[in-house]
Formats: sequence, structure tokens, C-alpha cells
Amino acid sequence: MTTGVDLEKAPPVDPAVDAEIAGRGRLEIAPSVLRKIVEYNADQVPGTLRTERRLAGFDVGDAGSAAKVSVGGPVGEVDVRLELALQYPGSVRGVVDEVRGLVTEELSRLTGYRLRSLAVTVTGLRGLPPPPRLL
Repeated sequence: MTTGVDLEKAPPVDPAVDAEIAGRGRLEIAPSVLRKIVEYNADQVPGTLRTERRLAGFDVGDAGSAAKVSVGGPVGEVDVRLELALQYPGSVRGVVDEVRGLVTEELSRLTGYRLRSLAVTVTGLRGLPPPPRLL
């Protein structure tokens, strides 16, 4: 697991350097990018599962977690609603706590945004699929 930077403990920025950076323009990160960061990191936590997607009985791939991200409030604050499936048997609370920690850390590290709220919905508990049969 990677470690993030604690922005509250960061050294103060030199005002001259800050003014120079501000003169270069603005950086906006699209909500779809934030959503992908959240989903990717949620899927990296042991105990979360990707589920198969079927359409009319045909396998059309698999899907991991699904997130809805809204940027609002004070600058750089994000609200996230996350849906994911977990492995059974396993500690639901433990896995969700790990997801919360990793998503918060990585979102801050990669974008500088602060996670204001993270609402997690566990959409299912599934056992691991059986190993493939060898003929």
C-alpha cells in the first residue's frame, strides 16, 4: 500500500512561488476522472469483487465497483456514493474501512481533493467462483 502526503503538515508555500503558480492558469479535474480514481482504488482492496455482467443470458464482461462523485462546497471537497460487491465469507466492516482509507488517501494524493463524505452500499456478498475444470 502506498502512503499519502498529509497536506496539513506540508511546509508553508513561499508567497512569491505561489503567485507565480497562480499566474499560470487553473487546473480542473473532471468528475469522471475522480470517479475512475475512486472505482479503481476500491477494486484494489482485498475482499472486493468484480462481478460478471450478463445481457440476455450472454456474458458481456465483468464490472467492479460503481461510484457517483459530486464536487461541491468549499473548493476541493468531494462527496462520493460507492456501490460494491464483497467476498463471502469476510468482514464487511473491515473491508469497507479499508476501502474508505485507501480511497481517501489516494484521492488526496493524486488530485489534492478532500473527501468530505463517502457513502458505501454493499450490493452483494458472493463466494469466490469455483476453479475451472480441467478435462
